[in-house]
Amino acid sequence: MYNDYSEKLANLIVQYAVHVEPDSTVMIQAPINAKELVREIYREVIQAGGHVVHTSFSFNGQQEIFYRYASEEQLKYLDPIHLEQIKRIQKLITIISDYNTRALTNIPPEKKALNAESKMEIQNIFLERISKKELDWNGAPYPCDAFALEANMGRLEYLEFVYTALHLQDDPIGYWKAVEVDQEKIIEILDKGSEFRIVGEDTDLVLGIDGRKWVNCCGHLNLPDGEVFTGPHEDGVDGTIRFTYPGIFQGTEIEDIKLRFKEGKVIEHDAAKGKELLAKLLTTTNADILGELAVGTNYGIQRFTKNMLFDEKMGGTVHLALGGGIPETGSKNQSAIHWDILKDMKDPEAQIFLDGELIYREGQWLIQ
Repeated sequence: MYNDYSEKLANLIVQYAVHVEPDSTVMIQAPINAKELVREIYREVIQAGGHVVHTSFSFNGQQEIFYRYASEEQLKYLDPIHLEQIKRIQKLITIISDYNTRALTNIPPEKKALNAESKMEIQNIFLERISKKELDWNGAPYPCDAFALEANMGRLEYLEFVYTALHLQDDPIGYWKAVEVDQEKIIEILDKGSEFRIVGEDTDLVLGIDGRKWVNCCGHLNLPDGEVFTGPHEDGVDGTIRFTYPGIFQGTEIEDIKLRFKEGKVIEHDAAKGKELLAKLLTTTNADILGELAVGTNYGIQRFTKNMLFDEKMGGTVHLALGGGIPETGSKNQSAIHWDILKDMKDPEAQIFLDGELIYREGQWLIQ
């Protein structure tokens, strides 16, 4: 059962998500445990007439070894070959899987922050090229025991969960094309707004969005997908928010995060667990400014799995990202990190207002 997962997902990625054409240059990044999926992606790219110019595999324990033994110079090193690849390739496919999601839990936060800073140039070029439609990127999952354990599921149960979230049981390309059409109706309304207000448990946050563009996430950048997002004004966020789901940064959980913003910047922060890491992350350049405001729209995902690829798409949630914004939205914030944190909006108190008008209540749009 579900033994056609790799074949179906590879076709969806190559034919729809990044749309490989003859002579497209393609780079594939994946952990070695996803080799079956990579093989099918490679086959699809070749059949589409593209050129796989580089395939990069990571191995079990690679990041843990790096952070435990790397010198400060190595942590700050910018790979010039990878930099040139990001400047030149046309399609980038990243497969997301893991061996041990807790491998970096006890790595000092300053090491993670230092390495993140070193990759800022690559990240900025990556985001800029995506915004200019010079680079098509997609991140997609390969089910693994580590993710199943985090989600409190068995291996088969988790595979079924992922298969269903991707809508591989349907005509997947047709499904995600229909999502694009439906969400465009929401985008047309949101694009006209100037002020976005989130109200809920311990939350009353106002975000300026005048002139910012909302993006329709319908399977091109992520699979599974299902969200609409923008970049709020860097100096236009005021109020408080309490995140009801833990924020997870490189395998470390930060629970019950509370943030207070004034004129766009975090001026107060608290957490029930992981407060030290939260404080350290906020010292990263521009990480105390929001780069993203988003609403999850995939109601086929109904449980928190500690994997933001799925969790941020969950229908009935909003998420904010501290740090770098997406230039396509008009965001000007640049940072070494882009960290999504999730809030449940299905509570009876939960509401969203656009320019003072109620447009969302208890996890459901009122404008469709």
